[in-house]
Amino acid sequence: MNYEELVSNVNIYGFDESVKGSKYPMSADLSELSEEVTERTRKLAKAEIGSGHDNFLNGVIVQFDLTFTNKAWVEAERYHFLDFVSSQSTMHRITRFDLDKAYISYVDPRIVEIMKEKTKIYNDLQEDILNLTEEKKDVAELRSLASRQYLEILYSNPCGFRLTARMTTNYRQLKTIYQQRRAHRLPEWRAFCEWITTLPHAEFITGAEENE
Repeated sequence: MNYEELVSNVNIYGFDESVKGSKYPMSADLSELSEEVTERTRKLAKAEIGSGHDNFLNGVIVQFDLTFTNKAWVEAERYHFLDFVSSQSTMHRITRFDLDKAYISYVDPRIVEIMKEKTKIYNDLQEDILNLTEEKKDVAELRSLASRQYLEILYSNPCGFRLTARMTTNYRQLKTIYQQRRAHRLPEWRAFCEWITTLPHAEFITGAEENE
């Protein structure tokens, strides 16, 4: 899996300002400070996770679109500083997706066909409701059937279903994610960690040498 399938529309903010800010504790005159990345900057960035010495990485903000499966999203939600700006919603639009494209290749094709069948039943019910000119009782019955069918779709949807969200995080959180997920069993996490290595001064996150 290529990280380009997962991550797009990347923006990074506050890098220079945060590098300069990392020098505040050892400075008596802030006007003398520059945004140059020094060996001390690198040493602070590569400090042990949880030590607090890499706190300036909080100021390097990263925003991007991320496409993950439901399985990966559940795991991503454990990170407190990986924040959702907005995301696609199965609750609102599960019956509008192109299901031939929505699932990753690991989803059994038989399950995809079941989901397509259930979605067609729901959409047909919705069309019947729109076209019905009979008694209100008939409309209520169809709506009840449609509501149940929609819940069947939501609860039957396999975890290999892909959704895209706009995310905000920072270098410090990415540092934790990289250390915990770079060898993860899910290929999505490994691809995401590969993307992390392409960020400016990724060695702040990965701990690798700059030209390694």
